[in-house]
Amino acid sequence: MIDTAVIGGGQAGLATAHALLRAGRTPVVLEAGAEPVGSWPFYYDSLTLFSPARYSALPGMAFDGDPDRYPRRDEVVDYLRRYASGLDADIRTHHRVDAVRRAGDGFVLTVGGREVRARRVIAATGSFGRPHRPALADGFTGTLLHAAGYREPTPFAGRRVVVVGAGNSAVQIAVELAGHARVTLATRVPVRFVRQRPWGRDVHFWITATGVDFVPVGRLLRNPPHPPVLDRGHQRAAFAAGLLDRRPVFTRVDGDVLTWADGTRERVDAIVLATGYRPALSYLDGLGALDGRGRPVHRSGLSTVVPGLGFVGVEWQRTLGSATVRGVGRDARHVVRRLPDR
Repeated sequence: MIDTAVIGGGQAGLATAHALLRAGRTPVVLEAGAEPVGSWPFYYDSLTLFSPARYSALPGMAFDGDPDRYPRRDEVVDYLRRYASGLDADIRTHHRVDAVRRAGDGFVLTVGGREVRARRVIAATGSFGRPHRPALADGFTGTLLHAAGYREPTPFAGRRVVVVGAGNSAVQIAVELAGHARVTLATRVPVRFVRQRPWGRDVHFWITATGVDFVPVGRLLRNPPHPPVLDRGHQRAAFAAGLLDRRPVFTRVDGDVLTWADGTRERVDAIVLATGYRPALSYLDGLGALDGRGRPVHRSGLSTVVPGLGFVGVEWQRTLGSATVRGVGRDARHVVRRLPDR
């Protein structure tokens, strides 16, 4: 029987394996993909972290190079590969967990038609596998995709594109597309920009120095706030220069025609939904560990329903950074220290 099964081999799963090893445990990491790098290879090509390298590392291994740079997607993928290779852990790729059920003093995991037994389970599969697609674009007959399926802007050259969302990725994608297409960013509320480097330092320096990044307020937030858009100057400048505009989200879809809040109608070629993700935990459906919306029922990463079950990598699990590279290590240590044996 496996001591602790870690489901997912991305940033959360690797940080959890590290914490378990430090605690004297013997983890087995079950990763659905071909290598333990999580969803990072599938994000859009130009993705740049919103935090500098010095604040974007997992426990025990810093990013190489300039610690003040903002790593790009492929740098993160390479970093995770090297991190995984340095772990003395049993990492099994091409091992997709389809279901988990309780059995005796532990759990039985269904993996590709086979059954694997484990005393404890930590779900660390993140949310990329479950993009949130709001119904507002239902019925649109043009090109409709979620940011999870967006790669780069050239297929949209010369087209009329609406990007839906007010977060960092939405703005980053919209500004990139604006160099190739006619773009509107459609949001329910105005975009809240924050300077990336106030008073000469990155904002992550300030939230670290003040302790804001470590405050475990997640369990107190019934409706967690959406983070602001961190701007190094060029994004607000793009809007100010008229390279793209921001409008309240459209109110109606008729084929490829959108009706805007002011009543005007316009034909649109493509809609990109940068509307976030939800926890990808459907393999736990049979445990009763999720609420009606598929979210884990937990307290700071420990299931309040199923003893021996933990979570790492859930947004606002404990802190502001719980779903980020910089934050999963802290949460993993917290869960590993407190997760009971069954």
